[in-house]
Amino acid sequence: MKLLHTSDWHLGRTLYLKKRYSEFQSFLDWLIQQIQLLAPDVLIVAGDIFDTAAPSNKAQEIYYQFLCKVATLTKCQHIVIIGGNHDSPTLLNAPKELLKQLKIHVLGNISANPQDEVLELLDRQGQAMALVCAVPYLRDKELRNLADNESASDKDLKLMQAIKQHYAEVCQVALARRQELGLDIPIIATGHLFVTGGKTLKDDGVRELYVGSLAQFGSNDFPAEIDYLALGHLHIAQTIANKTQQRYSGSPIAMGFGEAKQTKIILQVDFTGKLAQVTEIPVPTFQRLERVMGNSAQISAQLNGLIAQAQSIWVEVDYTGDEIISGLQHSLDELVRESQVELVTVHNSQLVAQLLSTEHFGGEIELSSLTPEDVFSKCLTINQVPDEQQLDLNLCFQQVVAELNLTDLRAE
Repeated sequence: MKLLHTSDWHLGRTLYLKKRYSEFQSFLDWLIQQIQLLAPDVLIVAGDIFDTAAPSNKAQEIYYQFLCKVATLTKCQHIVIIGGNHDSPTLLNAPKELLKQLKIHVLGNISANPQDEVLELLDRQGQAMALVCAVPYLRDKELRNLADNESASDKDLKLMQAIKQHYAEVCQVALARRQELGLDIPIIATGHLFVTGGKTLKDDGVRELYVGSLAQFGSNDFPAEIDYLALGHLHIAQTIANKTQQRYSGSPIAMGFGEAKQTKIILQVDFTGKLAQVTEIPVPTFQRLERVMGNSAQISAQLNGLIAQAQSIWVEVDYTGDEIISGLQHSLDELVRESQVELVTVHNSQLVAQLLSTEHFGGEIELSSLTPEDVFSKCLTINQVPDEQQLDLNLCFQQVVAELNLTDLRAE
């Protein structure tokens, strides 16, 4: 049996204000080609299909078009999709009965009955070829009852125990079914969580929702009966504790400039009986990203080098020179104007330091000690906005911040 493992598509994600639908579409078109070429029996998508709990119509259109193409244009027999922490279980589960007719198995959240998370995948002759413990992202409220006045340490310990217990129960169902079948077929499990030793990046967008507990959740906490563990959540492709059968596939496109130098992959897993052999398949770069740093001269030289390559490149600029340059954005925009290089964002560290200086804040101050409202109010003063306008502008800004915070809560 052969399967492909991918995760963390984050359909609909933007890069600062840049929409990336063409990248997502290009990746999924490429993935269709790989499925046609490699003819896997199973495709596993290990969570975070969408970037938010309320994805755009365009993001959903891309998703359903992909599923339709796999079902009609390839020989892939089964697709297994689990929900991640960015996904809405309700949205993923809504068409699950319809998708099941196409052998697309969706588990947006856990079930009260562990048997519901065990999929018996049949080959074209109707014989079982694998058992999949399709465990989605595990939410605290779904795993256990919360106690009043529960300490943080007790919460972490109980949550870790609940996660471990859930995997044990689901895998026990799969193990009993394999013994009942009497077949030498693999038990495959999915997961969308952080496991001890996992590597992350500063701007990869991964939300460590279980920092306290999962810092203690290791590779040995998964049941030993699992022949291959298809993980999602971390954007760097990696093995866990040097166990080649426990793998994060990572995100297929760079989710931030910090991932720009990574080789993105999907994983091909070939089974001989229960033995898994894993092959990494590189994903092409559909939109090149570059990070440029230094003083004014260094940045200009690097940008000129990128311009000379005559290809579409999105750039993040981080100015770290000693000189304070207030018109940096404008000068760099002029430099790249007639080229295929596009400045996605420009960070001016010196200008920020100036805004936080004695002149404006009455003493050297750390940005972390200020609220967004503090900074906005000071910016109004620095730019000499009339007092009669400042009140209305501050109120508008507070409304924007409140809406952003509400959106983050909904996404969780």
